[in-house]
Amino acid sequence: KLGLLPGLGGTQNLHKLVGLQKAMDMMLTGKDIRPDRAKKMGLVDLVVAPQSLERVAIDIAKGLADKKIKKSVGKSSNKSLMDKVVEGTPFGRNMMWKKIDEMVQKNTNGNYPAPFAIIDSVKYGLEHPEGDAKYKFERESFAKLAATKESEALIGIFDGMARMRSHEFGKLAHPINKVAVMGAGLMGAGIAQVTAEKGYEVLLKDRDMASVGRGESYISGNWAKKVKRKRMSKFQYNSNSSNLVPLTDDMESWKKHFAGADMVVEAVFEEINLKRKVIAQCEDVTPDHCIFATNTSAIPIADIAEGAKRPEQIIGMHYFSPVPQMPLLEIIPHGSTSDSTKAAAFEVGTKQGKTCIEVKDVPGFYVNRCLGPFLVEVSALVRDGVELETLDKAIRNFGMPVGPVTLADEVGIDVTSHVANFLSKADLGARMQGGDISLMENMIEKGWLGKKSGQGFYTYKGKEKTINSEVQAYVKAFVKEDLHLKEKEIQDRIMSRFVNEAAKCLEDEIISDPVVGDIGLVFGTGFAPFRGGPFRYLDSVGVDKYVGMMNGFAEKYGPQFEPCQLLKDYAAEGKKFHS
Repeated sequence: KLGLLPGLGGTQNLHKLVGLQKAMDMMLTGKDIRPDRAKKMGLVDLVVAPQSLERVAIDIAKGLADKKIKKSVGKSSNKSLMDKVVEGTPFGRNMMWKKIDEMVQKNTNGNYPAPFAIIDSVKYGLEHPEGDAKYKFERESFAKLAATKESEALIGIFDGMARMRSHEFGKLAHPINKVAVMGAGLMGAGIAQVTAEKGYEVLLKDRDMASVGRGESYISGNWAKKVKRKRMSKFQYNSNSSNLVPLTDDMESWKKHFAGADMVVEAVFEEINLKRKVIAQCEDVTPDHCIFATNTSAIPIADIAEGAKRPEQIIGMHYFSPVPQMPLLEIIPHGSTSDSTKAAAFEVGTKQGKTCIEVKDVPGFYVNRCLGPFLVEVSALVRDGVELETLDKAIRNFGMPVGPVTLADEVGIDVTSHVANFLSKADLGARMQGGDISLMENMIEKGWLGKKSGQGFYTYKGKEKTINSEVQAYVKAFVKEDLHLKEKEIQDRIMSRFVNEAAKCLEDEIISDPVVGDIGLVFGTGFAPFRGGPFRYLDSVGVDKYVGMMNGFAEKYGPQFEPCQLLKDYAAEGKKFHS
């Protein structure tokens, strides 16, 4: 996760404790190991209750010193027959290394040097078991990795995450214990889930029992999967479930429940008048200290807060879908938002397990504002003859987890189109030009809403996705001229729109600094982690070189590619965003 390998003999000694296959899985994935599994596999000798840890540790230390307790040798010697065949024979090892190489190549696309260095270090140790040569090889490999730009990028993300855990807004005016969530759709249910999991009492409200029931089913289904995979105990499942209180409009009791709410998070339809109506309803029944957070994806918070009784207690908390999986939370105060309200939003978001960034109150905020030009360029590239699957492949090869076509399907064609339409009418000017977002508008009319409807750009059947003949014909009719673009130009066209908007956000103080910008796009969109985010990427490529490329595109394709003033200034002065 830091672009390094387990040093101090880690690559040489771990497999002696837990066996070669388990050791490789741990080192190559960085997965957390549950205590019970760690004990079973021989990674640890004892698992004790926290309150007993100090006493047991002292007793064990004395026992080892007195030689009354023998030093553990792990359980790698106690292997199953299959493990002995795989790890202990030339044929088995060859097959194992082949599978490991295939897995690493598939998961990293060759973009991360650390996994390959780990494999080489372990292999060297197995081939040179005697003496210290294997430790020297490991040390030298570690030093080489530490000097790579990939490691620098990943460590930058790690340090940035640590910085985002703190804020400068002081203490809460009132503790947050009970959180109400308005709207039990996919977003509302996801917000309710991550909130209930952290011990908050959650009031989940929607218009009727059918709507609330769908939200409850989504949440309980997610928890049931965790229990099945042993990521959650049955006790935790029951405890979380008891934190969730379903409510509907026709229940008179909802007002009594809301009278004890410390925070309300609304996740209703993206329509400003509806959101204002929800605020008015909540202000009538909640206590004076209650904070109201809106989960809008693009509407300015100041506009939503207009006419509210307590505007200083209104703030934006923009979650990303699916909420339980996406790690980013944009926190958007408007001009009148108090510091204690900001502090409450950061505390709740951090407790929910999110990495929180503060963003200025503008249309689209930060992440969606960057996605706007990105999405427009997708339509421009389709118009220029780039096939959907080619587009997806090109951006995956750049390092993004999914391509833009798949991303639109997963977010929802209707949601994606709404954001693109909203931003095209906002303040981005030429930066939202150059494409034709009617490509998605017409799909909505056809009912092609993406993965959730089974049909978007791709057709979804179970885990398979294909492009059917009707979609192919629709996209082909959209093409004006096939420019036969190479993969590099496809990548540069779409990513430059993305990166330029991030730089423009920094120029306009929508984000406070490059670290926030990098963290926001890595965790909000999956921007290639090994590149470190848009600003580290610019530093790596060279801002002057990138500006030159964009100027070339501007001459060829239009003003939507003109680099922002901040990029021009950095290019002229030879500056970097990170020292």
